[in-house]
Amino acid sequence: MVYFYTMQAQPIKFGTAGWRAQIADGFTAINVQRLTHALSSHVKENPDYGFKGDEYSRHLSLAGASQKAPVVIVGYDTRYMSEYFARVAANTLASNAITVHLSKTAVPAPVVGWAVHSLRAVGGMTVTASTGPYTANGVKWTPFWGGQAIPEVTGDIEARLSGVTLTMLKNTPADFSYESPLVDLADFRPGYFRHLAEIIDVKRIKKSGLKAAVDPLYGSAAGYLRPFLEENGVRVTPLHEERDVLFGGLALYTGPETLSALRKTVPANRLDLGLACDCDGDRFGIVDADGAWVSPNEVLALVLEHLVKNRGMKGRVCRSVVTSHLIDAVARAHGLEVRETPVGFKFIGELMRTGQYLMGGEESGGLSIGSHIPDKDGMLACLLVVEMLAWEKKPLAVIRQEFRKRYGHSQSVKISVPVEQGGFQPIEERLLVKPPLDLGKLSVWRIDQTDGFKFILKDGSWLGLRPSGSEPVVRLYAESQDQRKLDQLLEAGKKIIKGDF
Repeated sequence: MVYFYTMQAQPIKFGTAGWRAQIADGFTAINVQRLTHALSSHVKENPDYGFKGDEYSRHLSLAGASQKAPVVIVGYDTRYMSEYFARVAANTLASNAITVHLSKTAVPAPVVGWAVHSLRAVGGMTVTASTGPYTANGVKWTPFWGGQAIPEVTGDIEARLSGVTLTMLKNTPADFSYESPLVDLADFRPGYFRHLAEIIDVKRIKKSGLKAAVDPLYGSAAGYLRPFLEENGVRVTPLHEERDVLFGGLALYTGPETLSALRKTVPANRLDLGLACDCDGDRFGIVDADGAWVSPNEVLALVLEHLVKNRGMKGRVCRSVVTSHLIDAVARAHGLEVRETPVGFKFIGELMRTGQYLMGGEESGGLSIGSHIPDKDGMLACLLVVEMLAWEKKPLAVIRQEFRKRYGHSQSVKISVPVEQGGFQPIEERLLVKPPLDLGKLSVWRIDQTDGFKFILKDGSWLGLRPSGSEPVVRLYAESQDQRKLDQLLEAGKKIIKGDF
């Protein structure tokens, strides 16, 4: 292969959960090399991430590892050429004297996080663009704690990109077929399955006789979620397990439109529920026996109630600022403290690393628990829902009805409103100078600026606005137990974005 090297490269910037770019444009073998050289420098020169070495030293000592012999996990999803870009990354790490465990097959991002934590690696790279379009690809970096990289980490990596020279690129094998002696192929599935069996009540699941449809949406959870369920007695009807780099033309998220096939399959086959994961396996989607899509906000609250009531788990709870307050209602009923974070599971993961939190969740389909890695895992979330049904011995629809009788039925909405690039800044400036004290005829009780602007009414209804971290849109969120009030909040939010307030 012939590569034309140039340092007139596009900038590499980390977004909410990694770096993304269009395939063959910004996402190229050379840019993967550039980023991997920067990552290599980062882990060799700054391995403890400024945590005074204590947490990092404990991490390494459990496996008898040494800072002189760093190990990095490399995985990839089912996107176009992901396995080849992963090999380029692995070879680049090896050229920097770093030992690499490269996944033999496509692997969910949370499994890479588990492998980093379990194998005491200094970090992990996953070639994936997560919910980005099929035309894109990217890289997620998972630091040694097995969760998402925080801004201090990504900032250091970005700063090191300027130190990557043309000579370094030319001296790094970029041939997809090259095999470095420092790169070994690994199968992470058996170890990950053993871990899941330790934190999920598999004995109860095996006795439940549950039947489920599973849809990995052509993604990397295909070799994981169905096999684990079948190993533990669940009868599974599979969907979309084959590789399709176009992902069947579906939007790469686990919303109701994308899961239309799952919603039809479950009632047509008289199954108990439907389970789905997104392209890289870190987000979940749930469908009940009637084919009704259950929102992530409701799933988070249901799972929290299950963990506390059925499994007797204790601890704090954390959620993002735009996640449903239903979680708060469940926590209050059980005397638990709730912490609110900015949007992005990396902030939730930071809290969960303390060991004080039993669950963390976000409205976009992210969930983890304290005995797992401090990062979202769609497969874990699906298994917790299965476990809940096995405990309750009731249909999911009945569990939902009983839950609503106790906590009410909060309705939540999220929409994206297109704006020009940087279009949130003038909105923010106006809101800082003169924030609205009422939204239509609804009086604002409190304004939260944890991430964007969240206008909270006295009855707990709220409206949130924040810029997207990856697209030129403003995210508009609203929640209320009153449909009319919910509509009013949404209308008020649209007027704020237009400047009509």
